[in-house]
Amino acid sequence: MPTERLAIVTGSSSGIGAAIAERLLADGWRVRGFDIAPPRIAHAAFEPVRVDLSDPAAAEAAARTSIDASALVHAAGVLRVGRLGELPAQDAELMWRLHVAAATRIADVVLPAMAERRDGRVVLIGSRVAQGKAGRSLYAASKAALIALARSWAAEVVAAGVTVNVVSPAATQTAMLDDPARQAETPNLPPLGRLIRPDEIAALVGYLLSPAAAAITGQNIQICGGASLPK
Repeated sequence: MPTERLAIVTGSSSGIGAAIAERLLADGWRVRGFDIAPPRIAHAAFEPVRVDLSDPAAAEAAARTSIDASALVHAAGVLRVGRLGELPAQDAELMWRLHVAAATRIADVVLPAMAERRDGRVVLIGSRVAQGKAGRSLYAASKAALIALARSWAAEVVAAGVTVNVVSPAATQTAMLDDPARQAETPNLPPLGRLIRPDEIAALVGYLLSPAAAAITGQNIQICGGASLPK
C-alpha cells in the first residue's frame, strides 16, 4: 500500500480505533486520527486531529480537511446502558451523535470524493448488540443504524468501485469495559472463552481496506468468537 494513501480513523486515541490506526500505519497507510482525546500514537505517518465528534458541525469541518482520504474507518464510540425509563436522554443523544451523526457528516464529505476518484473504502465499527439486548436498546439502535447506512451508501457508490462495510465485534477487551456507567454489568464471554482483542478487529479492517477486498461491500461482518453459532 503506497504511503501517500490517506486513511481517516475516528476514535484513534484508544481501544479499537487505536489498534486500527496502528495496523494501518504498519500496512503503509498515512493515518489522520480524529479524536477529542490526546493522541497516543507517535509515528511519522500519523497526524492527530483534535475534534469533538459528538458535534456534527465539527466532524464535518474536520472531514473537509481530509477530502483526499482513500479510506474512512469510523471507530469512535461510547456505551451507555440503561433499561426503559432509566437511560438519561443526554446519554442516548450522545450515542446517536457520536455513532451515527458523526459518521454521516464525515461520509457526506469524503464518500462523494472517493466515488469521483473511483477509489475508496469505508468501514464502520458496529456491534453484535445491534441485534438487540436488554438494557442497551439505544446503544443497539445507534449501532443498527450503521448497518442501514452502510448498505445504503454501498448501493450508491458500488459502481464507482468504492466499498462500504460494517465490522461488528462481540465484547472486546478495551477501556470501555472500565466505564463507570457499566460497572454493574459483567460482559458475557463468547463461546471462544475470552473477549475479542482489538488487534483482531484491526486485522479484518486492514483486509477490508486492501485491494483484495474490492468485491466485499454492503456487509455486516461479525467478529463474535462463536456467539452467533447455534446454541
